[in-house]
Amino acid sequence: MTNYPPISDYALVGDCRTGALVSRDGSIDWLCLPHFDSPSCFNRLLDRHEGGYCSVRPTSTYRTTRSYRPNTAVLTTEFHTVDGVACLTDLMPVSDDGRFPLRQVLRRLQILDGTMEMALVVKPRPDDGQKIPDFKRRGQAGYCADIGGRMLCVAVDAPVLVEAGELSAQVRLSRGQSVTLWIVYAEDAPAVYPRLAEAEDAIHDTVSYWTAWAARCRHVGPSRDDVVRSAITLKLLSHAPSGSIVAAPTTSLPERIGGDLNWDYRYCWLRDASFTAHAFFRLGFEQEAVAFTHWMTHATTLTFPALQVLYSLYGEASVPERVWTRWEGYRGSRPIRLGNEAAAQSQLDVYGEVLDTLLLYVECGHPVDRDTKRWLVRVGDLLVADWAQPDHGIWEIRGSRRHYVHSKVMCWVALERLERLAARLGLAASVHTWSRTRDAIRHVVLRSGYSVSRRSFVQVLGGTSVDASALTFGTYGFINSQDPRMRSTIASVQRALSRGPLVYRYLPEAASGGKEGRFLACSFWLAEALAAAGRTAEAEELLSQMRAYANDVGLFPEEIQDDNEAFLGNFPLALTHVAHLRALLMVEGDRATAGLATDAQTL
Repeated sequence: MTNYPPISDYALVGDCRTGALVSRDGSIDWLCLPHFDSPSCFNRLLDRHEGGYCSVRPTSTYRTTRSYRPNTAVLTTEFHTVDGVACLTDLMPVSDDGRFPLRQVLRRLQILDGTMEMALVVKPRPDDGQKIPDFKRRGQAGYCADIGGRMLCVAVDAPVLVEAGELSAQVRLSRGQSVTLWIVYAEDAPAVYPRLAEAEDAIHDTVSYWTAWAARCRHVGPSRDDVVRSAITLKLLSHAPSGSIVAAPTTSLPERIGGDLNWDYRYCWLRDASFTAHAFFRLGFEQEAVAFTHWMTHATTLTFPALQVLYSLYGEASVPERVWTRWEGYRGSRPIRLGNEAAAQSQLDVYGEVLDTLLLYVECGHPVDRDTKRWLVRVGDLLVADWAQPDHGIWEIRGSRRHYVHSKVMCWVALERLERLAARLGLAASVHTWSRTRDAIRHVVLRSGYSVSRRSFVQVLGGTSVDASALTFGTYGFINSQDPRMRSTIASVQRALSRGPLVYRYLPEAASGGKEGRFLACSFWLAEALAAAGRTAEAEELLSQMRAYANDVGLFPEEIQDDNEAFLGNFPLALTHVAHLRALLMVEGDRATAGLATDAQTL
């Protein structure tokens, strides 16, 4: 199982509909078509031996360097051998031209110096490995295969060998020469196919699209490049046709190598997506933020007035979970899961994150329709009735529900935001009841959610275990960030959960047998909390240290393994990147841009 590349070896390219993971060695090992949550076509990420892939690399020994072109999602990989240097450009073209097929992957290899022999392999395994395509030559369209009424085409300007559902070529190129590989997927046979002669135009158009998008970022601080990279990553995780935002483009990358903590993140978690939309609003990317807000208000009508934890890309409430036995799993980590039964969990904190973003939507001057106003009134009454119930909490711990302190605090946040929305929108609502309930929540949390002996907010009411989610209580306005209880909570998290710059979510009970990786979003929450508490120098130092935990192209994972600091979990993770953004903005003193509460109370 050791022949799997580290998760850190991958970069993401995409078209805001789906995304491809490209290894440091120039292999596309993961791509779902036509959407993030569709069956995979390239899937060697989860089975090194049987999975599909698309590889471009030298035939001799090489080393690589790579980067994104500045302010874009266009990836360049340089191969260095003793005979020369080659540059591989990878992208998924972004175009508003409706003539072209649904999805495209464009790979262009150019020899920069010397002479090199290159090997190209295209081995699709569509429908999660269930199909082996039968490619036929179709003129300028290249090699095409019908995969159950859908079309997969590969065009390449080199002699190709076709065998057993695999295209391969071996070419010798000298300085100035190039070879182009263009992969096309369509639900129906398209009227017009991309032509290899247009590859440079497609690259230029895609670069122009991304640079124009990045230029809209209103942040101008010293960390602008880091802010833009995380923003582009979040944009890549957005689904333009619907407005939803996925948690990650992958499934079943393990939180524990060889273990069973393998989940499918290719759906829209309301919490993570609300965080992302909040950041988009503050950075000036209102189109994406508004699109998500509209998607959210539509999707949640299916569960009115309750909010579900996650939905499909098009807002379906049912996301059944099943185990896929065809593959061995990343480094033998099984089961492989398709779908996610967390959709059926109760996670009360979701209301706080959603309503925090909806308030910002209204504050930015966007209208709210009658149905949404009706939902706001109903959800306030729902929270009055349900806040005292146990739930599964932000970490989606499977098993019995518990009284998680973070969930109670976020119910307080939800009601506080609802009161402000009611005032702005003139809602006929039980605002006094909401206010009394907020007071009751505050009383319970300060009495039972803060441990005097631990000098910390804790994970569950009446408990003593520390949970890193408490780091967010000040930035949401539940308590002043410089209140002694918040300061002591920061200190408690640093003592109990921090190992160097990295922070655990919580420490599992010894009886569980589980071993947590260190959760990167929590490190960024710590930096944000430190800055909000006035400890800016410490926050800056922490962020400086955290740069080492991005990979070479600036992408962050979900977790970091304890013993060897390897990446763990689905990748790249929206929650990590949005926490990174918030921390950067807070550290640079732009409280308004960070989108944080400015009226936190001293309790």
